[in-house]
Amino acid sequence: MTDQPTAQRVTAPQAAPDAPVFSTAAVVASCVGFVLIGALQALYGPAIPAFREEFGLSPSAAGLGLSAHFIGGVAGVLLFDRLYGRLSNRQILGASYLLMAVGAAGFALAPNWPVGLAAALFAGLGFGGIDYGLNQLFAVGFGRRSTAMLNILNAHFGIGAILGPALIGAVGSEHYPAVFLGFAVANLPLLLCLRGVRDRAPEPGEAMKAEADGRSVLGRSLGSVLAVFVALYLLHVGIEAGVGGWEPTHLETVGYSAGVAATATSVYWLMMTLGRFLVAPIALRFSAQSIIMVSCAGMTVCLLLAAVPGLAPYAYAGVGLFIAPIFPTGLPWLNKAAPQARRAGALVIAASMVGGVVAGPALGKAIEWSGVRAVPLLLGVISALCLAATLWLIRTIRPAAPR
Repeated sequence: MTDQPTAQRVTAPQAAPDAPVFSTAAVVASCVGFVLIGALQALYGPAIPAFREEFGLSPSAAGLGLSAHFIGGVAGVLLFDRLYGRLSNRQILGASYLLMAVGAAGFALAPNWPVGLAAALFAGLGFGGIDYGLNQLFAVGFGRRSTAMLNILNAHFGIGAILGPALIGAVGSEHYPAVFLGFAVANLPLLLCLRGVRDRAPEPGEAMKAEADGRSVLGRSLGSVLAVFVALYLLHVGIEAGVGGWEPTHLETVGYSAGVAATATSVYWLMMTLGRFLVAPIALRFSAQSIIMVSCAGMTVCLLLAAVPGLAPYAYAGVGLFIAPIFPTGLPWLNKAAPQARRAGALVIAASMVGGVVAGPALGKAIEWSGVRAVPLLLGVISALCLAATLWLIRTIRPAAPR
């Protein structure tokens, strides 16, 4: 998969082969950017009571704010993937930050709900551009350290997702416009750090050549490999969202108080963030496929243990720890396995967003049939599918034949 199509390779100035993709300041700014997109995604939920009252919305209508954000995110991933053939990395990232800022400010100042939804869609477009753009550039920009750096980058998303609701809780949901405006302003200084981003990033095939681990995908298997990667991302993000959405209900159903259930869910998100920091040094010593295999196996065991009421809060924390590395670790593996499939990164990142959108309603339907107590078992089955997909990928991405 090529991060920069032919059109850009022709028009972009040639950088020295060993020129870094990011300066130190740009790496720090990218991590701050991920804190901001994590916070943005998490701001809508706690603000729902306030804009329900302001605009006279039903719960389902209020929930459309986050849906509009995710729809914009998927569109942003696909749109900015297309624009990488026409615009430089700096222009793509700059446009994404500006879209997030304008969308967040528009949501804060919206005079009515349709305008608010349009603003959330714009913010989502910028969110998708940053999510895709930085993940792709980190995946090819650090050589052997790419997996470690991706985990660190995505850990900052978790920090934002924790801080966003805490900020709304501290100031009160009725003051959500001020929080969204503050978020919009916080995006703007990051534009100054884009000078530290190299306009022509190395292509995945070029970046991985010196670091290759001697594995390749058979040509006839490429389509199947991409499909299984997409399925892995769709399913594991569905588990991530499913635990985050249904853990409190499940814990209350099996006898825990609402306070304990809420705290345990916060610990789950905290462990996911911590897990990405912890796996960064591990990624320097072990392969991406080994990390993902262990993660899927551990996640499956923890979900099965969560069906035991006395172990459930601790088991859910374990799920957060094991699921943490899958998203950021899979991207370098995909780039090594199929560097010729340029759009693969966009497909799997879009799939991850779709997984977050469909997880709630799909799991809700399954729970209507099986009951709330079956939540960890249902998610455990999905986790087992993730493990099966990972094992299939390991077998299919075969050692390259010696020359």
